[in-house]
Amino acid sequence: MSTDEGTASVSSVRSDEGAAMTDATTEPAIDWAVGQELEPRTLPPVTRLKLIHYAGASGDYNPIHTIDQGATEAGLPGVIQHGMLTMAELGRLFSPYLGQGSVQHVETRFSGMVFLGDALTVGGTVTAIDETEHGRAYRFDVYSKNQKGQNVATGKVTFVVDGGR
Repeated sequence: MSTDEGTASVSSVRSDEGAAMTDATTEPAIDWAVGQELEPRTLPPVTRLKLIHYAGASGDYNPIHTIDQGATEAGLPGVIQHGMLTMAELGRLFSPYLGQGSVQHVETRFSGMVFLGDALTVGGTVTAIDETEHGRAYRFDVYSKNQKGQNVATGKVTFVVDGGR
């Protein structure tokens, strides 16, 4: 993973164990076309407990993510969600399809803060389709918006449908 002034990138993210647990008979078929939008997914509102759990899992205990006083002392209006959690939640757009392929590349640009109580909606549009040695690669422009319709993150995702499945 690399980060650069509000931008993050991750390549080759995969969990074979998680994919094996998915029941292929209940998954939506993948036959996407360029210009097609995936059905947006609205996530539950951000809670302090969720941020505390993420801090423990990630090792990022910066108080701006969990403690009101820490956030206000840093000049923020309140506690904010970890950027990497916002990035990870973009991947939830592809959860229904993990039994058929995997997220191979993620690039994210953070454009707004996510506060307690915000309900994010993630979505994406197919921008290109390529045949690769690993299978068919679908490239997406993705977004995460808060309940006010403001982008908090945008980016690019490559989802590869495994050729051998």
